Amino acid sequence: MSRLEGKYKKMSKKTKIKKTLVDQILDKAGIAHDSLVINAKTGQLPEDIAREDVFKTLALIGDKTGPIIGILPITEHLAEKKLAKISGNKKVHMIPQKDLQKTTGYVHGANNPVGIRQKHPYPIYIDESAFKKGNMIVSAGEVGRSIRINSQTLADFVQATFADIKE
Repeated sequence: MSRLEGKYKKMSKKTKIKKTLVDQILDKAGIAHDSLVINAKTGQLPEDIAREDVFKTLALIGDKTGPIIGILPITEHLAEKKLAKISGNKKVHMIPQKDLQKTTGYVHGANNPVGIRQKHPYPIYIDESAFKKGNMIVSAGEVGRSIRINSQTLADFVQATFADIKE
């Protein structure tokens, strides 16, 4: 091998994406997914990714059930009344940002259904638009990292329910 070839091999190792804990959990379970380096919060997405394919994971508190998770496209707004009714609550509200990490284990922008389900039995509701799309992109547990995964596969793995939860 020439010195030049060796140099390129080293460079390619440096540019390899480090797996997040979510990637590792999915790999161990044998679940196909793509690891992505994107930060939807900045509004800058790669050309091959549509904004409506990226889903946000919201942590809420129900007045009867306690913490619940709602997942919907970043282009949409959560219908709290719909989520409350579907989840058996009269009211739900967002968990204050200062309490987010101690409730879910993740900071704002890194909440994800895979990691949350590993630690907590919170009910998870995914907007039905994800089921219709077939695939969805969600956070991989670190700001700037995401995964693309089959919606039904994700729902089965995290024991989520598909429902109409957007306004």
